[in-house]
Amino acid sequence: MQWSKRKNLAFALAATILFAVSGFAAWPQGGRTIRMVLPFPPGGPADVMARLVAQQIGSASGPTMVVESHPGAASEIGTELVSQAAADGDTLGIISPSFVVLPYFRKLNYDPLKDFKPICALATFPPLLVVNSQSPYHSLADLLEAAHARPGVLTLGTIEVGSVTELVFEMLKQATKANITFVPFTGYTPAIQAVLGNQITAALADYSSVQGELQSGKLRALATTASKRVTALPNVPTVAEAGYKGVEAEFFVGVAAPAKTPATKISKLIRWFTTALQAPQIKAKFAALGFFSGGQCGADFAAILHNDSQKYGKIVQEAHLPMN
Repeated sequence: MQWSKRKNLAFALAATILFAVSGFAAWPQGGRTIRMVLPFPPGGPADVMARLVAQQIGSASGPTMVVESHPGAASEIGTELVSQAAADGDTLGIISPSFVVLPYFRKLNYDPLKDFKPICALATFPPLLVVNSQSPYHSLADLLEAAHARPGVLTLGTIEVGSVTELVFEMLKQATKANITFVPFTGYTPAIQAVLGNQITAALADYSSVQGELQSGKLRALATTASKRVTALPNVPTVAEAGYKGVEAEFFVGVAAPAKTPATKISKLIRWFTTALQAPQIKAKFAALGFFSGGQCGADFAAILHNDSQKYGKIVQEAHLPMN
């Protein structure tokens, strides 16, 4: 999954957070720094979540954690790096839906469900369906009515072919029977710019990528695919509220370790992340950025990964999307 490189004020501040060393001996062998490998460019939601939680862990007498960005190949490069790292608990991977989606589009050198041990889900966040505020569409119903009246004319842009947001588009298209043309972009930013320039009708993007334009009134949010309304956008309905109950998708960001990491270290990592995610300040910061707090760890997080893998795999199959 690729994320927008544009940083609004909240994300720019969060992404520059430095982690305090607390003096806590992280591991019996001497308190080495734990690195969290980000398989995306810095500055996006996954980066911000990881840094906020890592700072909280450090400030609460936990280990020093640093985020290292290793982007490329829709997260494959960084994720493969983690799969091949020493299973000593000192290298963790930051994962998102691309973690379970990529195997349906390309052959990988790792198996996401077998070569990793899930630690915790940090948070989830839904994509938003947005249009230019000057457009005639004020609701999802308006957009779908126009799509049915003019099959194939309306266009929707999001991240490139093979991304999880393309699968959300396919999910919406299948549920609504609306003939909307998919337009792939290299990231959320060019897709949003195309909406603002009236080059495409609508876009699917995460809240962080459109927060500034929504607040300035340049964009209008029609719906979110979340299971409930986003705290930061209380007036934006869910797609389910519009009558399409099967269209629910929330993108997770979580942390995983190489599969052979000892259970004792996995348990310690889970305790650190669980405590950090329960902190009121983390919950407040996440809510302000349009995130739903996570906290599902171990087997519960593994179940999320398994369910998402099946859900998105079914969409790929039903939409007859090709391997790259």
